[in-house]
Amino acid sequence: MSLFLGFDSSTQGLKAVLIDTANGTLLSGHSVNYGRDLPEYGSPQGVLENPDPLIRHANPLMWLAALDLLLGKMKESGVCMGDVSGIGGCAQQHGSVYLNGRFTSILATLDPEANLARQIAPALSRSTSPVWMDGSTSTECFWLNSKFGTHLQDVTGSPATERFTGPQIRKFAAEGPQAYEETSRIHLISSFLCSVLTGNDACVDSGDGAGMNLLDLNSLNWDAGITEATAPGLTGKLPRIAAHPRIEGTLAPYFEKYGFRPGTPIATWTGDNPASIIGTGACMIGTAALSLGTSDTFFAAMDSYHVNPEHYGHVFGLPSGGYLSLTCFRNGSLARDRVRTEAGVDWDFFGNTAFALTPAGNDRCWALPWYEPEITPIVGTSGLRANFDFAGATPQTRVRAVVEAQAMNMRLHTRWMGAFTTLRVTGGGSRSEGILQTLADVFNATVETISTTDSAALGSAMIAAHAVEGIPYNSLTSTFCVPARAIRPRQNAVNLHSADLTAFRKFLLFT
Repeated sequence: MSLFLGFDSSTQGLKAVLIDTANGTLLSGHSVNYGRDLPEYGSPQGVLENPDPLIRHANPLMWLAALDLLLGKMKESGVCMGDVSGIGGCAQQHGSVYLNGRFTSILATLDPEANLARQIAPALSRSTSPVWMDGSTSTECFWLNSKFGTHLQDVTGSPATERFTGPQIRKFAAEGPQAYEETSRIHLISSFLCSVLTGNDACVDSGDGAGMNLLDLNSLNWDAGITEATAPGLTGKLPRIAAHPRIEGTLAPYFEKYGFRPGTPIATWTGDNPASIIGTGACMIGTAALSLGTSDTFFAAMDSYHVNPEHYGHVFGLPSGGYLSLTCFRNGSLARDRVRTEAGVDWDFFGNTAFALTPAGNDRCWALPWYEPEITPIVGTSGLRANFDFAGATPQTRVRAVVEAQAMNMRLHTRWMGAFTTLRVTGGGSRSEGILQTLADVFNATVETISTTDSAALGSAMIAAHAVEGIPYNSLTSTFCVPARAIRPRQNAVNLHSADLTAFRKFLLFT
């Protein structure tokens, strides 16, 4: 059998899918939720609690514990790991792991009888990892943008961005110079986990590496000027770059206890967004992918390299070649869940019933649930923004107000990425008929769903199949990314939302 395993280390948990390329089937999916399954790490939403809403860190040992736990679950469930021909993976972008000089020697001597997280712990030069939700580096971003101006975005694909790794490293070097000095290697979460799986110091791929404000997307090398200005000696602390995912190494002996055969190939890990564009089958021009997860992430393949002249949004490397554009909206599924909870309704009401009880356009009642400081547009204070009495409105009005406002905000802030006739939607929100129809109407595009909501893990498995067996991406896409259903835009609603864009733009200006 030609089985390929794909991991997705996301904000709230670790997922895995197994695909059979010979028969064209997705065999199984497995997951670990950090809050539910690993409560000892004190991270019910995947991050450590902090009184400062701008600081969002996680314990990197939690990700290792999840890996051990998930593989154990898969073995116990009867998955024949010995049939796996290759393994791929991805992780939440921008998060960084700080390691001392013991890291490689510890990797080389892992004891399969001992706890993985406890064995890696002595290699950490920093006990916590800032993740993509962290917004505490505005000072560092201001300095980098002031020093480099538009050159920074032109070279790296993004202006200095608070959650990006470069500004996070600069802050760490300034606040903890001794710990920074003791740091020999700074990995992204993806390359850290890939290193552990292979037992060697893994590369950063260009898709994930572009989310650091350090990578020259033209040469696909670290930009020496930007890197050294970010923190002294930083270039020597960064991993090598892989232009595209490839065979990074073979599985470390530690993991053979789960039934894997010795020498199982491991593909270079990437970021969750580059993996998702593969897993949704949205690598063609004119099709965009939208992941409705902890954050709502809108991304698409680019016909040529260009950045947004309005200085938001990002450009990354694309695992299948070329580039992808991306705009991230921080308040996604967690914000919608809070609205649902406070309205006292279940998910069926939120995703379906509420839309049958309210008209498209919602009489221009809009609400943006920015319970975390928002990044698109940049809003530094948290709180729900509404142009009507939100608390006094009916649950159905509140639901539609939030969903339509989020969709309108997406439309306004993704126009620089191109025009799209098709949106491929994944993530938990893709189960909602009301959300899907709203997106179709607001974007005047056909909205397609795929059979799995775990597009990042699926994309990781597809990347592994391409790296190990050379299976073309278009063949993998036609096999594993066939749309499960299509929702067409309704012309009356399209016209209504288009006419409301000007009013909505004014609403945004006063939020």
